[in-house]
Amino acid sequence: MTPQKPYLIRAIYEWLVDNQTTPYLLVNTLHDGCQVPKEYVRDNRIVLNIAPDAVQDLTLDNEWISFSARFAGKAMDLFIPVIAVQAIYAKENNEGMFFPDHHTPEPDEPDTDSGPEKRAPSTEPAQKKPTLKIVK
Repeated sequence: MTPQKPYLIRAIYEWLVDNQTTPYLLVNTLHDGCQVPKEYVRDNRIVLNIAPDAVQDLTLDNEWISFSARFAGKAMDLFIPVIAVQAIYAKENNEGMFFPDHHTPEPDEPDTDSGPEKRAPSTEPAQKKPTLKIVK
């Protein structure tokens, strides 16, 4: 099945706009492919206003969020991988949805998930499965 996150982002965005609030995205900028204005990044995070009157050509895809916006009068195209989105919420009341950040890459670490085949073998013995006994 496809991930729920992009669908939830689209639904919350529509709900926020329908309720005349300003949708904000909280983005972890350490993820690969994240193209945002670096001068506005604080602690590897950026908050972006994605209200219809603040952006142009907003695309909320299953893999990417993209749009054009102005920063200090300069137009810029932004590209954000969905995995980098940590929250979508209303500016006015913080209503929305926050997502767990399962893996935050370090600044010099590539954005790859270390699957079981890439992990070092464990030196601990495997734990036995619990068993049940009937006690009379």
